[in-house]
Amino acid sequence: MSTGLLAKCRAALDRGTEYVRLYGLFVKNCLSAGMEYRFNFWMGIAVEIAFLCAKALYILIVYQTDLHIGKLTPDHILLFIGTYTMMTGLYMGLFYVNFIRLQQYIRDGTLDLLMTKPVSLQFLVSLRYVDIGLPVPNVVAGAMMIAVGWHRSGLPLNGNIAGFAALLLAALAVTYGIMLLPALLAFRFVQTGAVTEIAHSIWDANNMPLDIFPQWLQRIGVYIIPVFLISNYAPKFVLNELAMGDIIWAVAAPVLLFMLVRWCWKRSVRSYSSAGS
Repeated sequence: MSTGLLAKCRAALDRGTEYVRLYGLFVKNCLSAGMEYRFNFWMGIAVEIAFLCAKALYILIVYQTDLHIGKLTPDHILLFIGTYTMMTGLYMGLFYVNFIRLQQYIRDGTLDLLMTKPVSLQFLVSLRYVDIGLPVPNVVAGAMMIAVGWHRSGLPLNGNIAGFAALLLAALAVTYGIMLLPALLAFRFVQTGAVTEIAHSIWDANNMPLDIFPQWLQRIGVYIIPVFLISNYAPKFVLNELAMGDIIWAVAAPVLLFMLVRWCWKRSVRSYSSAGS
């Protein structure tokens, strides 16, 4: 390896380390801010628990009707519902709180100030805030559903846990890309509430295994708008329902999606007119 290439790799590693450290500070500050208003913090958790009770009706119906989807038993379906619940918590806590602020930044001129910061604007805008309380009930409940479904299905642990965790990380990256793209329309239209609602409706399609949808819709949800990768691929991996091509796509899709998001972000920023212009 040439000296120049080695220096570039070292600089990239140092820069990545700095961003990790900066994100840690974001989380710390958000946690401190959340603890200043503890009533809101606990009320947020209480509201999420109420929503979880409503979601639990899905599980009740699945078991009471002994629902089978192809080869999937109710215990298998619980894996999918648990993954969906966990990913919903992570999305709401890590990304939603930032994406929804983008239109406000554009409307009141805050984006002009953020552009002057010596860090990536996309990083600062899309990852600055973390809602600590919001994801806790969903992540905990989702993990419990996954554990129960895993145990009742008699699935082995071995390397399945590592594969499951890796696919969840890929799903998190896909979530970031899919849900940020609609938010970028704020650069052109400012108000994007209707588009966000459509995106959330598409997101809710993940509540059940993709096998319930027709083949043509499955292909769209896997290869064009890869929303089905979010809560389907990790459970399908431990159920041995993923072919090698599916695993390769699960690795490639987040990378391709991030490249698309990055390209769209740069074009959106170039077309941005500041609030004072």
